[in-house]
Amino acid sequence: MKIIKLAGLAIGVAVLNVVIFSPGFVGLELGGSALSAAVGVTLLLASALVLVTGGYVWLLKPPAVLPPKQLIDPEDYEEALSRYRRVKVLEDDIRLGQEQIERMQKKTDTLRNVLAQRFDPGELSFKKFASVAGEVEKVFYLNVRSILNRLSAFDESELKRIQNPKQARFSPELLQEKTNVYNDYLGFVKSSLDTNEEILLKLDKLLLEISRLDSFEAGDIEQMACMQEIDTLIKQTKFYKQ
Repeated sequence: MKIIKLAGLAIGVAVLNVVIFSPGFVGLELGGSALSAAVGVTLLLASALVLVTGGYVWLLKPPAVLPPKQLIDPEDYEEALSRYRRVKVLEDDIRLGQEQIERMQKKTDTLRNVLAQRFDPGELSFKKFASVAGEVEKVFYLNVRSILNRLSAFDESELKRIQNPKQARFSPELLQEKTNVYNDYLGFVKSSLDTNEEILLKLDKLLLEISRLDSFEAGDIEQMACMQEIDTLIKQTKFYKQ
């Protein structure tokens, strides 16, 4: 899409120049009067500037990253994570995080469809399952938001400097402290991804439980093993993310 936009811009600039400099149209001549030459050169420079600016904006300029407070849809979270895919040490984790978001969307959609088929929206059972699904989704994206908050302070260039043998001029203790800080960043990301993977697993278990049972009593829902596991996970995650 960006290439198409740039090609369209180049064609537009070319057509404009043909119209201006063609004898059959405006017929501006660079070799004519001083004024004509000045206008012609200015237009050519402006054309080049437009093409260079367009090329930078559409091909080279990194996409604007939404601050965490503006993240609303799953696509917003995926796009925010994509900013860090070029960080070598984070590449695999970021790819996993994006895959988890896609899987979360599919599982929550499947769960809502299953609930709609098994229960009437006015039933207490439907409301309880739907409420849990909503809470699980909130916790999942809370983890992704926490990852983004932590990565916003991550400096890959600083990590490379720490790993550079030339940094031996610093004391081993100082280098170790610096290394520990960045290990904390990476450890936090991996821990949050592990939690989200566990959330996805719990949703799979919940879907399996719902598909197995023929009937539900509203009072029995809280006693389901998968529901208790989900409730515990939600409480633990909310506590640690506060």
